[in-house]
Amino acid sequence: MFSKRIIPCLDVKDGRVVKGVSFVNLKDAGDPVENAIFYDEQGADELVFLDITASHEKRNIILDVVMKTAEEVFMPLTVGGGIRNLEDIRALLKAGSDKVSINTTAVKDPVFIRQAAERFGSQCVVVAIDAKRFVPGSRAGTPPEWAYAHPELMVEETIPAPSGEGDKRSWEVFIHGGRTPMGLDAVKWARFMEELGAGEILLTSMDRDGRKDGYDIELTRAVSEAVSIPVIASGGAGTLEHLYNALSNGKADAVLAASIFHFREYSIRQAKEYLMDKGVPVRL
Repeated sequence: MFSKRIIPCLDVKDGRVVKGVSFVNLKDAGDPVENAIFYDEQGADELVFLDITASHEKRNIILDVVMKTAEEVFMPLTVGGGIRNLEDIRALLKAGSDKVSINTTAVKDPVFIRQAAERFGSQCVVVAIDAKRFVPGSRAGTPPEWAYAHPELMVEETIPAPSGEGDKRSWEVFIHGGRTPMGLDAVKWARFMEELGAGEILLTSMDRDGRKDGYDIELTRAVSEAVSIPVIASGGAGTLEHLYNALSNGKADAVLAASIFHFREYSIRQAKEYLMDKGVPVRL
């Protein structure tokens, strides 16, 4: 059985680590390289760097931060934010990143994921999905032009509840750091991304992000059951039990967390020992 992974996430803005609630109200959480060194010493399985405003601000990727981090730490490093073309991926890999996380560009041009997987291998292509629970009957965002040839991927604005089964849930995909709704169904989108060559899904619940009241287990389980590639659950970790629930009930392969580690509420070691006591396979 594969070990479950504990992955701290460093959201970076203007060269500093920040943390907010539902993608807004950002607070400073320190220097990214210093944080990375700390987590490496703590025994984190991987580390994720997300430049959360690069795509929205149309800025280049944070190569300098990546290079400094790769010189200091030896755990796998995933970097996302501002990736627009294959040369951006090549530059990140040369700078020391092991994997790249792609969200906005994947939604705008899904074929890019196939091209990236063919050029660099699926193992280094992570598709990030920022998803928000969709209320049936409300207005979805405007899908990109290519999506009209794939109506099966769109959020259904009116979803009748099957008799006796309660409401049918769906989640909408957002881009630009959670600013722009795209009218795509997150579960169907994850499956489509796997078909195009993604090696992993980084799934963030916008409803739960930074609130520390637990991951969206229903969303996590729906995506985990829809794909065969690993799913990283993100958004909402507040206790060690939340990590366990995402891995067990949510069927995630890894859990990503920020606040509980950044502000030293729990250590990576504590998290792993807790999970091990619960029977979850982890690497100590």
